[in-house]
Amino acid sequence: MSMLGYTPGWLEDLRLAYESGAHGQFVLHGNVGDRFPLDGRLVGLARFLDARLLGNFDVVFVYDPGNGLQLLRGAENFNDWPAVKELPALPRAPHAAVEVVSRYLRYHANLVSLGRARPFHVACLLRGADQVLPAAAGDFDAASLASQVRDWASEPPFTELSFASFLIADNLADLEPRIASNPRAARIRVPLPDVAALELALAQLRVEHPAAFADGQDGAQMAAALSGVSISALQSLVRTRAHEGRVLVPQDWSDIKKRLVEEDAGELVEFIDSRRTLDDYHGQEALKQWFRQDIALWRGSDLRALPMGYLLGGPVGTGKTFLVECLAGEAGVPVLKLKNFRERWVGSSEGNLEKIFRLVRALGRCMVFIDEADQTLGRRDAGSGDSGLSGRLYSMIAQEMGRSGNRGRVMWLLASSRPDLIEVDLKRPGRIDVKIPLLPTTTAEESALLIEALLRRFDLAVDPAALRAMPLPLLLTPGAAEALVVTVYRLTRTGSVTALEAVRASLDGYLPPVPADVLELQMRIAIREASHLQFVPVSLRHLGRAEVGA
Repeated sequence: MSMLGYTPGWLEDLRLAYESGAHGQFVLHGNVGDRFPLDGRLVGLARFLDARLLGNFDVVFVYDPGNGLQLLRGAENFNDWPAVKELPALPRAPHAAVEVVSRYLRYHANLVSLGRARPFHVACLLRGADQVLPAAAGDFDAASLASQVRDWASEPPFTELSFASFLIADNLADLEPRIASNPRAARIRVPLPDVAALELALAQLRVEHPAAFADGQDGAQMAAALSGVSISALQSLVRTRAHEGRVLVPQDWSDIKKRLVEEDAGELVEFIDSRRTLDDYHGQEALKQWFRQDIALWRGSDLRALPMGYLLGGPVGTGKTFLVECLAGEAGVPVLKLKNFRERWVGSSEGNLEKIFRLVRALGRCMVFIDEADQTLGRRDAGSGDSGLSGRLYSMIAQEMGRSGNRGRVMWLLASSRPDLIEVDLKRPGRIDVKIPLLPTTTAEESALLIEALLRRFDLAVDPAALRAMPLPLLLTPGAAEALVVTVYRLTRTGSVTALEAVRASLDGYLPPVPADVLELQMRIAIREASHLQFVPVSLRHLGRAEVGA
């Protein structure tokens, strides 16, 4: 197999597996629909494989549901097969196409065994394998086709020939399970392009569309800034900019990356783009100090002391999402928030997770935020109500969170008001190393400081001493305090009252938005889950020693 030109790591793995004889069938999944740099062109995966791996092969078939069976190379060898005369044309139906390839290989194997032909190198590229061999299919025809394709990997004469089959699928979860999990087939994950591939693609796009690029622009710097973007999305952007006569400048790169990644991810994720820092987060100095120390270690590439992930627990309204926004601005790295990746169709949710993980791996250093983690992450055993979906999602997420190579590259941020409902395995060290309780105010002074901070955001000022003289509520969460301050602001805008009078009127008859028993339960749970007692105010530490009620 010729390996001239740019060689990504996954391609080198594939070459080694074939040339060593370890495997003859390869399931390629992931970023298989992208473009790939090839000798001054950007081509699809089939052409890239043909040029980089199959240059010395005598016959190369390619099949996809739209075009049927075709020959990329070796028509003269194929036409020597006597059965060709019986074929009016190469078949379009998948079953017939696989049968033609199998029959041709058996014929060639017979000739070789009789000494009447030299061994040929034959390859078959099966594009859209997840459409031809879908996970949800369960009829006899689907089972028959899957059996034939499995035979290519494990049965003679196919294993005795120089035959390589490539099954190309967007998501491994969408592929027929017996094919996807076949131990005789190598599963090769095609990631989003690395910086080297992006730099080559940008160099080619600069030649084709110079109007989109400024003179002297550093291609390596631009490629590094756009990591996590597919070449297809980048190509579309450059063509659009060239047509508009607008150049790509460094000030655009962050917004471009955010937009392209969100489009590529199909609304499965969103970037948390925040200009806040931990200075904007009120209170809990021990927590802020811990985060700042970790960020300093991260920036200094001292990764051994970094946690794999954080769990933010606490009652509703304690500002878990707001803290993540502040952390995003402080860290200065991409922070992805997982949106609803669950779907009703079999395999779709798993496929969505594969796509998300592919993006996370390509981004380099980043944080992944999962809100309402007790609902989102699934359960090890959720019963039969969802046909095992929760268990499969749980397994995929647990495996990804526990990757040791992710330390210092990916930090997981889980938020939940009921962290006790998250599976214990997902909260263990090595996946979630630091568990932090976010708690309401415990003293009148803390309540006053919180209200003052929120009043400043609304450009309202009150006398601090007069505020402290009022009967301020305890166990005040940031969410409840913000609702209170919104009421104060409304009174100042709709009536002729001062800010102080509005605060007094708002406190008169104030009722907490969360029932006291629910608030206490969630506080107990958060404190009991905490990994360090330093995060818990002294006045609340006794709650951690009490049993959590039903």
